[in-house]
Amino acid sequence: MVRVASSVKVGSAKLVLICISLLGFALIADFLWASSSYSSSLWNSQHSSSSPSNFILVTNNNNNNKNNKKNGKKRVLAAAYADLNGPQLNWEKMLTAPVPRLDGAAIQINHLLFVFAGYGTIDTVHSHVDIYNFNDNTWGGRFDMPKEMAHSHLGMVTDGRYIYVVTGQYGPQCRGPTAHTFVLDTVTKQWEDLPPLPVPRYAPATTLWRDRLHVMGGSKENRHTPGLEHWSLAVKDGKPLEKEWRSEIPIPRGGPHRACIVVDDRLYVIGGQEGDFMAKPGSPIFKCSRREEVVYTDVYMLDDEMKWKVLPPMPKPNSHIEFAWVVVNNSIVIVGGTTEKHPETKKMVLNGEVVQFNLNTLKWSVVGKLPYRVKTTLVGFWNGWLYFTSGQRDKSPDDPSPKKVIGEMWRTKLKLNNI
Repeated sequence: MVRVASSVKVGSAKLVLICISLLGFALIADFLWASSSYSSSLWNSQHSSSSPSNFILVTNNNNNNKNNKKNGKKRVLAAAYADLNGPQLNWEKMLTAPVPRLDGAAIQINHLLFVFAGYGTIDTVHSHVDIYNFNDNTWGGRFDMPKEMAHSHLGMVTDGRYIYVVTGQYGPQCRGPTAHTFVLDTVTKQWEDLPPLPVPRYAPATTLWRDRLHVMGGSKENRHTPGLEHWSLAVKDGKPLEKEWRSEIPIPRGGPHRACIVVDDRLYVIGGQEGDFMAKPGSPIFKCSRREEVVYTDVYMLDDEMKWKVLPPMPKPNSHIEFAWVVVNNSIVIVGGTTEKHPETKKMVLNGEVVQFNLNTLKWSVVGKLPYRVKTTLVGFWNGWLYFTSGQRDKSPDDPSPKKVIGEMWRTKLKLNNI
């Protein structure tokens, strides 16, 4: 009897010890997952933001759905994260860009699309310009950028000949920003310096308005804190008319990755986010580590009164759209982007819609679906064709998180209803 009782005690103790060990291992694993950076891949974002309580069931007509039903699984997304309904567009695949790009920049001048910089991978960045010709649908005319120029998160705008390039991130991973500012003569392919921005910024909203180069918002030097500052510099024919930037009315809400557009002498700032990845403290390569982000639907406008006005919000939160827009028939058309993080997986969710903001009615609508979800894509419009190239696409129709960095070029005929 004594031996049996002793054996039971020893067995119970071992069982308790095993349970405690397993629990400890699970806690450590969970801690390591929650505190890990995204290492060598910027493309699998997994940081969280606020999680809304209203959920809808998202259904797709594909084999993955059937497999999920067999396995007893359901795809559940919060309403703000779900794909929006819209008409299917007939997309035609064109010639792929010479290199894949993420967080690059693009400017269209007539039939030419100038495509700048960007990540190739999280550890490599581009320092050159490629040109796409919409007339014959070919790539060519590659030339180098200045060595001091940023490689991603650029502010950029054109007057029709000169391209003004403002600040941005210098180098791969999550390195620091530069305050350097340049201007490119697209006829001679010559670069010139402009007065540096008062302080460096990541992905500031940038445009030309009333003969001045305007730069506002973006992220501050730590890459995460939103900037509210707004500066302007008088310029003409690629030349600065002042030696220093002038302070302007601050933007109501700071942050990077937003569209900034001037139409009919009105300045619009659309979408964007607060927060971004930061360099891991002490990392010699400035390894990126995740931080909380908040993506928003905000639309602001400046006009003759020089006061920021709030306009109707986007259909859902959208960021990473700084070069993903065109103006067609007095409408702003925006392609792809990112929305709030998935409430369960905590991964970044990409957008797969083409949306229209009708400036006659100030109403938003979904005018089409993309061949896949994509962020930081580069957009142009020529002879009725809407083009997009580069960026980072989704993993699959059932997985809206980012995966492959692409250089693909697509186009579709675009017809808009402006009533």
